[in-house]
Amino acid sequence: QVQLVESGGGLVQPGGSLRLSCAASGFPFSTKGMSWFRQAPGKEREWVAKITSRSITSTYADSVKGRFTISRDNAKSTMYLQMNDLKPEDTAEYYCNDYTGGGLPWGQGTQVTVSS
Repeated sequence: QVQLVESGGGLVQPGGSLRLSCAASGFPFSTKGMSWFRQAPGKEREWVAKITSRSITSTYADSVKGRFTISRDNAKSTMYLQMNDLKPEDTAEYYCNDYTGGGLPWGQGTQVTVSS
């Protein structure tokens, strides 16, 4: 059974940091490019960052470039998103999925709230 479980979200002040995790199971994680997405209240889900299967290439949305870092540990079937210098506009539910999104069942997400 394919499963994605996101964790690590929380409430943080502007300028703070969080590290999100995405634990994958039920499919050959090490062979798949993966992405992080986010959805703010009242908005459509948007792509945030992606990483190739062997971490050769990572790409970021302009809105997070220079602040977020995507990584993965194929031995643990886990992907990460290190988020630094968080801004209120980063507030959203964060999800992981395959490279283009939607190829795998969506997880429950993890909520990130940036507020003073």
